[in-house]
Amino acid sequence: MADALSTMLAERDWILADGATGTNLFNMGLSSGDSPELWNVDAPEKIRALYSGPVEAGSDLFLTNTFGGNAARLKLHDAQSRVRELNRAGAELGREIADKAGRTVIVAGSMGPTGEVMAPLGALTYDDAVEIFHEQAEGLKDGGADVLWVETISAPEEYRAAAEAAARAGMPWCGTMSFDTAGRTMMGTTSAEMVKLVGKMDPGPLAFGANCGVGASDLLRTVLGFTEAGADRPVIAKGNAGIPKYVEGHIHYDGTPEVMADYAELARNCGAQIIGGCCGTTPEHLSAMRAALETRPKGARPGLDEIAAKLGGFSSASDGTGDDAGPKRERRGRRRG
Repeated sequence: MADALSTMLAERDWILADGATGTNLFNMGLSSGDSPELWNVDAPEKIRALYSGPVEAGSDLFLTNTFGGNAARLKLHDAQSRVRELNRAGAELGREIADKAGRTVIVAGSMGPTGEVMAPLGALTYDDAVEIFHEQAEGLKDGGADVLWVETISAPEEYRAAAEAAARAGMPWCGTMSFDTAGRTMMGTTSAEMVKLVGKMDPGPLAFGANCGVGASDLLRTVLGFTEAGADRPVIAKGNAGIPKYVEGHIHYDGTPEVMADYAELARNCGAQIIGGCCGTTPEHLSAMRAALETRPKGARPGLDEIAAKLGGFSSASDGTGDDAGPKRERRGRRRG
């Protein structure tokens, strides 16, 4: 039997995903440095509200509040023994909201990076990474997630480890990387290299793509890189709602709902099939994105000038594939906004 997301991908030209997790939880009172995953047990009503927001705004798919729900990240909060419990709870709450939506809504079990540097540059071995992700995957499976959603990954080895963990859990999966260093991930991967990576994986993701990064313009340049490299499976675009700015003691993203509506239209025209937002994206943004996807006809593939004119300029002149792309740098995983 086909999984729910595969069926939806086969039937739909586009799928609206959700927006930010961290932004919306901070708006609910989460303090910086606290573990959002603990709220899956300690504040379930807030997590129900988190999930209900995108569903009511028209999202067809939303991510669970489990981005940092692996043992390596939970260890920072002395909660490494609660991986299965917290992931199961996060998925169960998601299942509850999706099942009462009155339409098909996909519950995607979020699996963010471990926050550790993979060997040989760091201490985290591939086998250990697989075990860390597998434990989390089993909790999400127990809770009823439709698909695993690996996100904000920087290192190809960590991406492969998460894929193997999904296979061990017997779960379909999707996976995005974050391209935030002149068109590359912090560990140096380009859009073209990700296409090659995904093409060699068995089982591969149902869909792959990019999330977070810098601004929406940069992310769509990466999406164009995927399609130019011959991506042969559905592409995901989850860009930030503008650029972060520090305003009155808080981080504020300057992308308006109108800008994110243009972003959604452009993302579809760039070749993305699953389109959502990342940091700064609220239900208000998602409603505008849904309206744009429903009412605006699909247009021609945009050029970089059109993307910059509608969404703002790029953070760098390079798309990550040229000689000026810059050196590779190590990165420790951060929380999706």
